[in-house]
Amino acid sequence: MSEEHELDLVVTSHRQIADQVAQLVLQRPDGGELPKWTPGAHLDLIMEPGLVRQYSLCGEPTDLTRYKIAVLREPKSRGGSRYVHDHLSDGAVVHMRGPRNHFELDPSPRYLFIGGGIGVTPLVPMVAQAVADGADVRIEYGGRSRGSMAYLHELESEYPDRLTVHPQDEVGMIDLDSVLKVPQPDTLIYCCGPEALLQAVEERCSAWPDGALHLERFAPKELGDPIRTESFDVVLERTGKTVTVPPDKSVLEMLDEAGVFTVSSCQEGTCGTCEAVVLEGEVDHRDSLLSPAEQAANDVMYPCVSRAKSARLILDL
Repeated sequence: MSEEHELDLVVTSHRQIADQVAQLVLQRPDGGELPKWTPGAHLDLIMEPGLVRQYSLCGEPTDLTRYKIAVLREPKSRGGSRYVHDHLSDGAVVHMRGPRNHFELDPSPRYLFIGGGIGVTPLVPMVAQAVADGADVRIEYGGRSRGSMAYLHELESEYPDRLTVHPQDEVGMIDLDSVLKVPQPDTLIYCCGPEALLQAVEERCSAWPDGALHLERFAPKELGDPIRTESFDVVLERTGKTVTVPPDKSVLEMLDEAGVFTVSSCQEGTCGTCEAVVLEGEVDHRDSLLSPAEQAANDVMYPCVSRAKSARLILDL
């Protein structure tokens, strides 16, 4: 797991860049250099006690004087996007944790980027990196309307021959059947957006090579019941403690009850903050981060949601 950084940042710019989308520029109060990041990374913003949200970095990874995020004001906000829009004005100070990247841009000669709405934010620096590396790049970008689509003008200006725009009120949804019908060799797909888009892309990529599709989710995907309905033990290798996890509690909850501090954030398997290394045992992976191949490797788990298939897990904690 990459090193975690925590520091206060000051908002040096807050402006509307699309309908209900605010862009924030964040810098250190002393103007110093920020932790390094790579395309696909996100930050935890800790805005007030109990209010922690993850936002993708969408600026220039080479410019470590500032971080840039873009946040959609959600109509049914649970508090995060509303706080960003209403309270994080110029001069406001907010605590951050990260950056963290579970959506890394893997090397490839060809990429297909599919963005839906605010899901374009992690793709913006990815596209720039892929183009700079000389890859063949296609971008399919959909949104409710042109006015709601963040960074549309920049993408149209910089990549006019690589970008196809799908404003829903003009042309309807992205024609995924056409875009994904024929698997393309040596092509990686990166997609971020609402869950309906991600599910539709997953379905249409079933015939593509394993590992071709990379997704980032805003919300956890729906899962059935856990595989193991009985309690199981979690052995903590570093401390020698053994924690029993009952059916109605998460591994993370039981770690907390045992006094084992584990950094966590989303509590729903989407941010990756609580990643734990698995030394022994079979994991019932219930996160929305790891690919099927990564889950099959069985070397890390997210104890906020994932459980055990076996009677015992040994974690590097």
